[in-house]
Amino acid sequence: MQLLLNLDVPDLQAAVAFYRQALDLRVGRYLFEGSVVEMLGAPVPIYLLHKAAGSPPCPGAPSPRDYERHWMPLHLDFIVEDLDAALARALAAGARQEGEISEQQWGRLVTLSDPFGHGLCLLQWCGDGYGQVTTRSGGSDAYD
Repeated sequence: MQLLLNLDVPDLQAAVAFYRQALDLRVGRYLFEGSVVEMLGAPVPIYLLHKAAGSPPCPGAPSPRDYERHWMPLHLDFIVEDLDAALARALAAGARQEGEISEQQWGRLVTLSDPFGHGLCLLQWCGDGYGQVTTRSGGSDAYD
C-alpha cells in the first residue's frame, strides 16, 4: 500500500511558497495542467490541489470549502531536528502558532496552522520518540 497526502488550497503558488519556506519541501512535478503540485521531502508526497474557496468539497457536501482556520480530526505532524529553528522558519513563512511549545516524555511539540487553515504540528523527538511511551510490544493487538 502507498500513501499520498492531498491538501486543498485556494492559492497554489502561495501554498508552494509556504511549504518550501516553512518545511523545506521541494516541487516534484506539476500535474493536471498545473492545478496540482507534488511536494517532496517528507516521507510521503504531499499534493497541493488548487480548489477555490466556496466550491463544493464533494457532491452533497453540507457546506462549501472554507479556508478560515478550522478544526478537523486529521492534521499533519512534521518531525524536525531542531524545534526552535523549525518554528522560526514556519512563522517567517506565514504559519500561525496556536500554543506554547510543550515538553512531553517523548519530546517537544508546538501546534500551528498554515495560511490555508490546515492544522499542523512540529515535533522534536527525545530519545526514541513515541518509543519512550510504548506500553506493549509484539503479540496480538487489541484493535485486530
